[in-house]
Amino acid sequence: MEKQWYVVNTYSGHENNVKEKLEAKAESMDMKDFICRVVVPEEKIVEVKDGVTKEKVKKMFPGYILVEMVMTDEAWYAVRNTPGVTGFIGSSGKGAKPTPLQPYEVDKILNSMGISRINVSEDLEVDTKVKIISGPFNGMFGTVDSIDIATQKVNLLVDLFGQETSVEVEIGQIQKI
Repeated sequence: MEKQWYVVNTYSGHENNVKEKLEAKAESMDMKDFICRVVVPEEKIVEVKDGVTKEKVKKMFPGYILVEMVMTDEAWYAVRNTPGVTGFIGSSGKGAKPTPLQPYEVDKILNSMGISRINVSEDLEVDTKVKIISGPFNGMFGTVDSIDIATQKVNLLVDLFGQETSVEVEIGQIQKI
């Protein structure tokens, strides 16, 4: 099974506490391979009040966090039974597992926070096989030739008409196979 992103409902105002508890639980239960990343979607807002400029951090979705995980019964149980979690979004209840977010939805949220869906340091390296999931080369497969972390772009070697061709795509447009 592969890692996917899910939306978890929490008590409003308790998002950071739930994040900490969930990360600690994943560590203590030795589930770091199943519960990978927990993100509280936030954005920085600049306010000018009485001539004073202040920068505030505002939650994009109060009462919700994003969890990147492999949906196994154990991981699902661990997340659901974390204090402060009220459930998953996209689950009909009655024991049904939730529907993961689509890659483009995750990219939109994470990119606005300056984060990439793909953990470049762990998931990508030269010669990694990937699938292009959006853009003009959608559906094609390639091999990573080079990674530019600063611009969040990757050069891939893709088979075009029987010839290996180098194409540049954004990190959010690919998925590790």
